[in-house]
Amino acid sequence: MDKILTSWVAIPEDSDFGIYNLPFGIFSVGNKEKRIGIAIGNQIVDLYAVAKLKYFDDLKINKQVFRAPFLNDFINLGKPITTKVRLKIQKLLSNENSSLINESNVLINQLDATMHLPIEIGDYTDFYSSVEHATNVGKMFRDPENALLPNWKHLPVAYHGRSSSIIVSGKDIYRPKGQVMQPEAKTPVFQASTRVDFELEMGFIIGKNTTQGQSVKTADAEDYIFGKVLFNDWSARDIQKWEYVPLGPFLAKNFASSISPWIVTLEALEPFRVQGPKQDPKVLTYLEYSGLKNYDIRLEVSLQPKNGEENIVSNSNFKYMYWNMSQQIAHHTSNGCNINVGDILASGTISGKAPNSYGSMIELTWAGKHPITLSNGEERKFINDFDTVIMRGYCKKENIRVGFGEVKAQLLPAHN
Repeated sequence: MDKILTSWVAIPEDSDFGIYNLPFGIFSVGNKEKRIGIAIGNQIVDLYAVAKLKYFDDLKINKQVFRAPFLNDFINLGKPITTKVRLKIQKLLSNENSSLINESNVLINQLDATMHLPIEIGDYTDFYSSVEHATNVGKMFRDPENALLPNWKHLPVAYHGRSSSIIVSGKDIYRPKGQVMQPEAKTPVFQASTRVDFELEMGFIIGKNTTQGQSVKTADAEDYIFGKVLFNDWSARDIQKWEYVPLGPFLAKNFASSISPWIVTLEALEPFRVQGPKQDPKVLTYLEYSGLKNYDIRLEVSLQPKNGEENIVSNSNFKYMYWNMSQQIAHHTSNGCNINVGDILASGTISGKAPNSYGSMIELTWAGKHPITLSNGEERKFINDFDTVIMRGYCKKENIRVGFGEVKAQLLPAHN
């Protein structure tokens, strides 16, 4: 980047949505229709309004694509087009003589808008790609000397989740119910979970279809990633402990997952590439890759009790991930499984080596043995009713900051 870009739009200091970011999302104002927007500072650029002013005519885009309840059709135009839309907006917002300055209908105050689920999600896969998280869980519930299962360092472990229960930030969830095996009991009971947990993750949005039978190479995988969101994979640990053998998570995971509303493009994250952890033993040929495939994304989790203040309980980083996104796509499609625009692939819980970088309550409290003390004096082993969990993330390098906003939700008592 030869020249430092600035914008004629007022952008607060340390805003996640500076001129180098420009993420895409779906918004509405009042009872009006949903539309595609781009975030800039505290404003939203209404792309349908921009299209009506003929700014995208040279790209030969039907302006109705911006007047949509989801981003899928826009993403399906392909990266050559979606990237040009983002760069055109960047140019218009950074030009002090831009003709957009006098267009009163183009910018919407974010406070006046409602954000919606940005994509229509067809399928959702959740990976298990943090070696620190997998090791911590293995130490707690299996053999501490052999915490990782034999396959873990040979393939990106994953399971297929439930897309219908993925919700946008701001929508509250209910405490789940299910079968729980109490300590020393011989038969399970059906009850509300007492061990509801968050999982700090990031999700990436598939931006290009494959056909059934087609496999994607690691070298080509990023062509199939439109962008990234923050992802809270809510979990019920007591239900999970009883049900996950032999086929893995089910009711403990599918009751809710929360995502942030703004999709940050892979292009905006380009300056923040870093080297990932060394992979030992050597991976199979189809999982080999070259170049920098991890990203330095600073992440934090806060827990806010009802009528209380936020308490930061975790500071982590996406760069810790053992298996990167390119390897995840390559493995996911290696058997010919097709992926589609709008699918979400989640990273799995993101934990670092330091205890304050663990990405879940089960790790932070070591399965409840070491409760967290909040600023109001209350203790937490897991998430209480009416607690709100807030996740934030951003990248920063020199004068460039690219952030994701936040994903938040309050846990309500179990539904009758």
